[in-house]
Amino acid sequence: MIAPLPFALALALAAPRDTPVVPVRPLAEVDLARYAGRWYEVARFPNRFQAKCVAETTADYGRLADGRIRVVNACRTADGSIARVEGRARVAGRTSTLKVRFAPAFLSFLPFVWGDYWILDLTPDYSAALVGSPDRKYLWILARTPTLDEATYARLVAAAASQGYDVARLVRSSPH
Repeated sequence: MIAPLPFALALALAAPRDTPVVPVRPLAEVDLARYAGRWYEVARFPNRFQAKCVAETTADYGRLADGRIRVVNACRTADGSIARVEGRARVAGRTSTLKVRFAPAFLSFLPFVWGDYWILDLTPDYSAALVGSPDRKYLWILARTPTLDEATYARLVAAAASQGYDVARLVRSSPH
């Protein structure tokens, strides 16, 4: 005889969910030359590697001769100092899906040092972007200026929500 509680639990776990989880969809293509340059963080999901950042968070992207991308992230910490980290990114399939690493170069052969950086939405003039990870753990709203108009911000939040991101987790970044 099957115990009722484990059997009921097994049925509940096997039952189809009301809302199917659809895969995250990055943009078809991104002009990485236009994407290069400085971006200001407007909002993000809280994460462990930005825990010390309290304001003025930026990301600078530049194409390297070998085709990879130099990434420099910086932010102001609570003591007023600037924390800075440099990494590398490479295209992983289409130009809107990148793999980024901040670990030392000698560790780059290890797959787990590379994180997913997917460009999910972008304004036509490349002035604002929505970036996330396919597992929906990470999400950023970026702009070319320290502030972003509310209509564009709302559009990017709606785009994130339509892809299954829990936009209630978004935290606005401190002004620059």
